[in-house]
This record gives sequence, structure tokens and C-alpha cells, in this order.
Amino acid sequence: MTPASTPPWRRERRAHFPGVPAWGLATSRQAPERFDVSPLAEVSKEWAWGGADGAGVRVCVVDTGVDAGHPGIGGLERSYQVVSVDGGELSVAECEPADPAGHGTACAGVIRSIAPAAALTSLRVLTDGKTGTGDALMTGLGWAIDAGFDLVNLSLSTTRSDFRGSLQDLADRAYFRRCLLVAAAHNMPVVSFPWTFSSVVSVASHDEADPMTYYYNPAPPAEFHARGVKVPVAWPGGRQIRSTGNSFAAPHITGICALILSKHPWLTPFQLKTVLYLAADNTVTPNTVTPNTVTPDNVTHSTVTHNGEAHVP
Repeated sequence: MTPASTPPWRRERRAHFPGVPAWGLATSRQAPERFDVSPLAEVSKEWAWGGADGAGVRVCVVDTGVDAGHPGIGGLERSYQVVSVDGGELSVAECEPADPAGHGTACAGVIRSIAPAAALTSLRVLTDGKTGTGDALMTGLGWAIDAGFDLVNLSLSTTRSDFRGSLQDLADRAYFRRCLLVAAAHNMPVVSFPWTFSSVVSVASHDEADPMTYYYNPAPPAEFHARGVKVPVAWPGGRQIRSTGNSFAAPHITGICALILSKHPWLTPFQLKTVLYLAADNTVTPNTVTPNTVTPDNVTHSTVTHNGEAHVP
């Protein structure tokens, strides 16, 4: 990719203009850059993702790993895990596309069912299927952000406040690199991170069966509600089970975001979040009085857990 075709959010930082405050633009010497993005005046589900299949969008599932051979997954672009190298330093290395727990496979399968052409990558940060270190989460998430993924699915969280600052820094870095973090709310009524950050898309469950039905929540911190109750999910060994949890609501929104970005690849995180809001089933379009429709977890020093209902202590 040439510098001219590289998206602005992935380029090297622009040089400072003498005589202009830092981060500014000297328009007398350099014209403002054209930004090719679709107008948002008539957003509907059809406008947002009609005809899209997720092609061209790279999604990273940060979780327990993914069983790439499962028929509901259809293969992975790559598979990685956080490993300890000499001296105990953590790094990210390629690994076999396996999942000892099933949680990551379940999340990836939901994404694949909605956005079949999206390129999925697995990044394993949970060690025994339920827990992992805070350092492993930071290392893995930082790597995913810098690797240029469009979307990162985080069906996990931490209640440890000492990780909040580091996670906030990573969430902000992702936001400005146009890497959208989609984070599951905790299944228990507790405060945890990163789903409570404004720079991520936070998701909790609703109990309807339609995977494409989702709602905007005007009472934060959870911003959207998606299918998360008795969800049919892929499970290692080629199986399918039904499971409940905000963990499985988040990948529904990740899949929908993949469809939107496939059709509108220049949307930034705040624009994408706006499109999600405008296309939600409980928002009202300017010319109608009916809902917008379309027709024909937890970290200690050594524990980061996913947000699947059956697995939260």
C-alpha cells in the first residue's frame, strides 16, 4: 500500500507546521485532505449493509482461541497466541487454530454467520479457557490494534481498577487508528473494563431470536442490545450448543459492523457508532413513526475471564 493510498489513520504522524500550533494544519501551504465517506442523511439498514457480506474487513477475535476446522467457522486468516519468551517477556506468536474451551469458537461462529466473507483472525489470551493474565490481555490487545484490524471482538473484561488506565490507553489508541473495539458488558451487575469506555462499542443482551435485531440503549454504559439468550453457537468438535451471555451478544454487533464497513470502508469509529444508532430497531427515522426495519470477564493479576454467562464466577 502506497503512502497516498494508506488511510490517514494508519500513516506516520504529520510533520509540525512552523508558526501553527501542534496538531494544526497550515492551509496556506497544504490543502485539507479530501475524505471519501458516504453521507449519513438517509441511514437505514438497507443503506448501512444491504448487499454486504463482510468482504474486505479484517476481524480479530481476542479470546480462548478458535477451532478453524469447525464447519461454522470456515477457516481463519491466521491464528495467534500470547506466549512467554526468554526472561518472561510476553510476545505474540502464530499457533495452531485450536480452542481448548469453546468460548472463542462460539464468538467467531456468530461473526461468521452474519458476515461470511469477513477475514477472521484468532488471538488467544485466555490460558485455560477461562482465565489469563492482565499482562497477556494488554500484550494481545496492543498487538491487535497495531496489526491494523478493522474490528476487535472482546467478549471478556476485568474488574481490576489497576488495569483501567492501561486499557483506556489502548482503547484510545484503537479509536484513533480506526480499529473499533466491540466489548461485551459484564454478565454480573458490576463495573468492569473495557466495555464501560466511551471509545468502544459496548453490548449487552436481549432475549429475541433474530440475530439481526438489535437496539440502541439510551441508558449507558451498555450502548446496544443484541441477541444473547439461548444463542446457537459453534462449539469445538464440530458441535453446536445453545448458550446465554453478553459474550455472545457482542459478536452479533461485531458481525453487523463488519457488514457496514464492507459497504462503507471509510467510516470512522464515531461515524460507525452513529450508523449503528440510526439503523437500530428502536430508532425512528425522520419520515416515519415506526421502528427502523428492512424488508425483501474479570481480571486479577492472573485472571482475565470471558463474559459467557455459564463461566462467570
